[in-house]
Amino acid sequence: MTLPLWFDPTEYLAGGRWRQTPERLPVENPSDGTTIAEIARGTQAEIDEAVAAARTAFEGDWGALSAAERGRLLLRMSRIVEDRADALAVLEAMDVGKPLKQARADVVALARYLEFYGGAADKVMGETIPFQNGYTAYTLREPHGVTAHIVPWNYPMQIIGRSVGAALAMGNATVLKPAEEASLTALAFARIAEEAGLPAGAVNIVPGLGEEAGAALSAHSGINHISFTGSVPVGQLIQEAAAHHVVPVTLELGGKSPQLVFADADLDRALPFLVNAGVQNAGQTCSAASRILVERSRYDEVLERMATAYRRLRVGPAMADLEVGPLISARQKQIVEGYLGLASDLTIAAQGQIAADAPAGGHYVAPTLIGGGHGAHRLAQEEIFGPAQIVIPFEDEADAIRIANGTDYGLVASVWSENGPRTMRLAKRLRAGQVFLNNYGAGGGVELPFGGTGKSGHGREKGFEALYGFSTLKTVAAWHG
Repeated sequence: MTLPLWFDPTEYLAGGRWRQTPERLPVENPSDGTTIAEIARGTQAEIDEAVAAARTAFEGDWGALSAAERGRLLLRMSRIVEDRADALAVLEAMDVGKPLKQARADVVALARYLEFYGGAADKVMGETIPFQNGYTAYTLREPHGVTAHIVPWNYPMQIIGRSVGAALAMGNATVLKPAEEASLTALAFARIAEEAGLPAGAVNIVPGLGEEAGAALSAHSGINHISFTGSVPVGQLIQEAAAHHVVPVTLELGGKSPQLVFADADLDRALPFLVNAGVQNAGQTCSAASRILVERSRYDEVLERMATAYRRLRVGPAMADLEVGPLISARQKQIVEGYLGLASDLTIAAQGQIAADAPAGGHYVAPTLIGGGHGAHRLAQEEIFGPAQIVIPFEDEADAIRIANGTDYGLVASVWSENGPRTMRLAKRLRAGQVFLNNYGAGGGVELPFGGTGKSGHGREKGFEALYGFSTLKTVAAWHG
C-alpha cells in the first residue's frame, strides 16, 4: 500500500522553513520489513537551528499571542486532524505496525488532546493570596520558554498531543524530536500546525537518531524544559544532561503495571480489560498490564478464561487489522523472545496465533500468557514491552499489595472487586500514578493526570496538571499602603 503523504518526509522544519539534511534514515514497515520511506537525519546543527527558531518565535509572534488566540489555533489543528483522519491512521499503522483500528483510535486521541488544550489555554488561572495589610499578592502562570519534546515510537500521535499540545497551550515554543523508528505522523503534525496558521517557529521538528539529535536537544543550553517518554536508561541520560543547565524534566518511563483480581470480582466485566491491557499495540505500551494478580481461590478459573481469550488472538500485518500487529523492529522482537525464553520454569498457559499469510519479513511474536508465576521472577519484575502477561496468585489484601508494589516501577494499577471499601483501601496503598477501580485505562483519559513513581518517572502529563508542568509560577506582591 502506498503511504498517503501530503508532505516530503525527508525534510525537517525549523523556523517555518522545510529543509533537507545531508544524510537520511530509512523508514521500515514492521509488518513486512520493507523500506517505505526516508526521513531526515538531524544532528547538532539542525537542533541548533530549531532551538534558535523556537526562541525567536517565543520572543516574537508566537509569544505575542493571547491565551485565547493560542487556544483557537489548537482548536483549528484539532479540526484538521479530524479532516485528515484516514491518512493519519494509515501512516501510523504502517509506520508503527499497530492494527488499523488502534491507529484510528490514536487519531481520535490526538484530535481530542488538541481540542482539550485548545479549550483550556485561556483557563489557567493564578490566585490571590491573603497577606499583610497594605499588600495585594497574587500568582501568575507563565510559559517556560522553549520546550523540548522527545517522543517514542509506540504512540507518536497520542504522546505528541498530550506533550506538545499542552506546551503550546501554555505559550511555549516547541522543538520535537520523534523516534527514528516512527516519525511520519510527527512530521504530519508539524504540517498541520502550519496549515492551522501557527506562527513560524512555534513548532519545530528534527527527526534523527537518539544519540545524535536526541542527545543534542537534551543537552542544549537554549532549552527551558524537557519532556521525555521512553526507557529508563535513556531517561537517566536525559536528566543528567538537563542537570548541567538546571532544566526541569518531565519523565514518563517504564512500567510493570498490575491488575489485582479478587475472588468477588465480576470476571465477565474484567476479562476484556485483563487481556486487552496486556496485548494492545503488541504489548508495546508503558502502561501495559503485564502482571495479573489473582486471589488464589479463583486463580485457576481466571487463568483458564484468559487462556481461552488468548487462543482467539490473531497476529498479522497492520493493514489486516487483526487483534495484534508486529513489534516495531527485529531488535525488539529479539528482546521479547529473549524474555519469553525465561519462562522455562513456568507454564505457558496459552498463545495467540500468527496468521499463516503474515509476511515473512515482519516482526511477529505470538501473544503469550504465562502461569505459575511469582512476584520475584524476572518476568514479573522487568518490562518486557511485548505481548506477554504473567499471572500470579495471592493470598489476601496484604499479599496482593506486597506483590503489586514489589517492583521498581509505579505507573498504573487496577483493582477488581465488588467490595467498595476494599477498592478504596487498596487505591491508597498501591504505589502507582494512576489507579483504576473495576476498569483499566478509563478510555484513554485525556483529562486524567498521568505519570509515575519510582523508575516510572516523575511529573504529570494529561489534564490540567500538564499545563501546570509546562508553566512556571511567579509570585507578585504589590504594596499600595
